[in-house]
Amino acid sequence: MRGLGTIINTATVVVGGLVGLVVGRRIPERVREIVVQVIGLVTLALGARDAIGTHNMVFPLVGMVVGAILGELLGIERRLEAIGVALQRRVAPADTVAAGAGVGARDPSASDGRFVRGFVTATLLYCVGPLTILGAIQDASGETPQFYIVKGTLDGFMTIVFAATYGVGAIFSAASVFVVQGSLTLVGTGLDALLDARMRTELFAAGGLAVIAIGLNLLQIARIRLANLLPGLVVTPVLVAIFAV
Repeated sequence: MRGLGTIINTATVVVGGLVGLVVGRRIPERVREIVVQVIGLVTLALGARDAIGTHNMVFPLVGMVVGAILGELLGIERRLEAIGVALQRRVAPADTVAAGAGVGARDPSASDGRFVRGFVTATLLYCVGPLTILGAIQDASGETPQFYIVKGTLDGFMTIVFAATYGVGAIFSAASVFVVQGSLTLVGTGLDALLDARMRTELFAAGGLAVIAIGLNLLQIARIRLANLLPGLVVTPVLVAIFAV
């Protein structure tokens, strides 16, 4: 069944998020913090593994620089955050009401920030990387979606921690997974024909750099506008197609 992998991956994110909401309050803050840090370290390692696979670092470097400039001009991060804010207001409008602030009252800006951060971080972590592309090609073929089953399992466990840390915002990344992976699956056959081996290598290297950026953000080492890096994943294979010999 075409698209089965996307459905499975979406479901694992939702289930993991619900589990995280249920058990989140029982997990001490220090435990949640260190688990997120471990995820950040693993994310750095995965990104580095993909990045060093390049045959010529010039392609992912130039591709990501040009892509980042395009992302900044288009304001992709700002638009994605705006989606997160809009979702937060629909799901928990009470959190955005400033009136009645007093002892024990919630800080609306802090609530908004936590929701948006969970949504944006989880969305980018789950939608950037080689498994997203390879899984879409496999999912489009109608074969058993092994890539998305493996990815979905990992995403589900990570969503438990993200939901416990950031709240319900992390669960809404499931919608992003469904839209992005579903769209890639629809064009998966054509994507497989479009990308040759060299283009895939440099695309995955560029994706590795983006994943490293996610890890740096999770570890709070830097504040990188991750979504603005996404055009680089399109620019890099185009550069390979034009200039690689």
